[in-house]
Amino acid sequence: MSCLYVCDITMVKIMVGAQDVKGEILNKKLAEELKQKIQQPAWSLYVKTGYGRERPPEQKDWWYLRAAGILRRIYLDGPIGVNKLRSYYGCRHRKGHKQAHFAVGSGKIIRVILRDLEKLGYIKQVVKPKKGRVITPEGQKFLNKVAKEC
Repeated sequence: MSCLYVCDITMVKIMVGAQDVKGEILNKKLAEELKQKIQQPAWSLYVKTGYGRERPPEQKDWWYLRAAGILRRIYLDGPIGVNKLRSYYGCRHRKGHKQAHFAVGSGKIIRVILRDLEKLGYIKQVVKPKKGRVITPEGQKFLNKVAKEC
């Protein structure tokens, strides 16, 4: 005995947000969009991304990938400050034959990127109820537009 179910499929618009897209894919697309809006400082080609690192990044456009990651992280985690972002972008600091310990990421890089994103109007600082940066409606619209393209 078999049953056949017939469904009436209608066109439904599905809202795709930044939470629905994988971070890797979204960050690459966001980095491409941010290349046209922010400028990479000249000193960023020679700087390490934290004191736990031994060398600067090998990718030439790592600045835009980091900016995209920070924008996405602010979108997901709500009010978030520089210290939380430093620990998010930290790494293991290897000390030769000694035990490795956790090392936070560079605060200067994060602060400069946050300043650039604030100039664009994508994030803003809040004090109450928690201190940190939050995404603005304009930034949310930008992220959702890019997520929809992915």
